[in-house]
Amino acid sequence: MQSTVPNNADPADPVAVPSAGVIPSEMLREVMGHFATGVAIITAYDGDEPVGLTCQSVVSVSLEPPLIAFCPAKTSTSWPRLRKSGSVCINVLSGPQGPLCRQFSKSGTDKFAGVAHRPAANGAPLIDEALAHVEATVEAEHDAGDHTIVVCRVTDLAAHAHAVDGGPLLFYRGGFGNFS
Repeated sequence: MQSTVPNNADPADPVAVPSAGVIPSEMLREVMGHFATGVAIITAYDGDEPVGLTCQSVVSVSLEPPLIAFCPAKTSTSWPRLRKSGSVCINVLSGPQGPLCRQFSKSGTDKFAGVAHRPAANGAPLIDEALAHVEATVEAEHDAGDHTIVVCRVTDLAAHAHAVDGGPLLFYRGGFGNFS
């Protein structure tokens, strides 16, 4: 899809910049697909059952206090189950974990089938071979269109030396990659 905004448009010119609400969702997806992101799996327990979801919209929000945020889709069937626990583990995926990312992005399946994990200090599932993990408690949720912004207070975190060789899993233009 081609942009209706000229490439040489002056952002300060209100005539050249589309007004709110006229950007087609397909255009936003296409343009933002050029922004490479890391990929994480957010995990928790719903009773005795581990639950999780794939998320590429994870961001450090504040150093003091230590806050992190992620943005699940409102259509997510996993987020309501994760929310119940109040504590989550954000597992930062390493380059070789693309198949794991896909496994956790599907609804209606046993996402933890064949997935090696152990309890983090806060009790949430810590996925083996994750590049890093962040344990956190949910502090606030904010409505944001078709997603929810979830702000969490960091309670523990670590980078895992055993996974560094693979580097991070990256999401770019609808596909996965990593640093060479």
